[in-house]
Amino acid sequence: MSTATDTTTTTAGSVDSLETVRLVNGLSCELPANSPLAKLLHSQRTWVGPDAKQRLRILNAAKSVAIVGASPNPARSSYFVGTYLQQSSDYRLYFVNPNATEILGQPAYASLQDLPEVPDIVVVFRRGSDIPGVVDEVVASGAKTIWVQLGIWNQDAAYYGEEQGLTVVMDRCIKVEHARFHGGLHLLGFDTGQITARKTIR
Repeated sequence: MSTATDTTTTTAGSVDSLETVRLVNGLSCELPANSPLAKLLHSQRTWVGPDAKQRLRILNAAKSVAIVGASPNPARSSYFVGTYLQQSSDYRLYFVNPNATEILGQPAYASLQDLPEVPDIVVVFRRGSDIPGVVDEVVASGAKTIWVQLGIWNQDAAYYGEEQGLTVVMDRCIKVEHARFHGGLHLLGFDTGQITARKTIR
């Protein structure tokens, strides 16, 4: 993760902290933390996660999924994703929310450590700033894959997770990804509008 590593004195006599910034080519360099170049590089995405074939392998290999940040509120995206996975996949599904007792008819667990098994995939619905802490929880639980939902981005946390030995998927919806690989999306990639991806037998 990018952290301040040193200090340097500028020609004007002020002291700027140096930090390691990752470049697009995978290399890194030290720049003054407040420099325009450092800010520009921070705004660019340099981390690249698994490609489509790799994501398909992750989904096909998994037998169990835990949703951290699952909500009992039908208006929340985590509820919709949980409903889809419950109806359209064969995963053993677990909901993690310390403030809930039941979600979608299943017990809600206070933490990953409370689950009856180690999940193959941990899906995360939390703020981007919370992701480093969730990475630590995933590592402590023994899970191997963290899947951070669409719209949530923390590049440093992605690098950190990989450094901890995790497979990291970020800023992608597991519902959309599962549906596109299992018949729940049209050929052009548009959602069918149905929660279930199972085909009706006529």
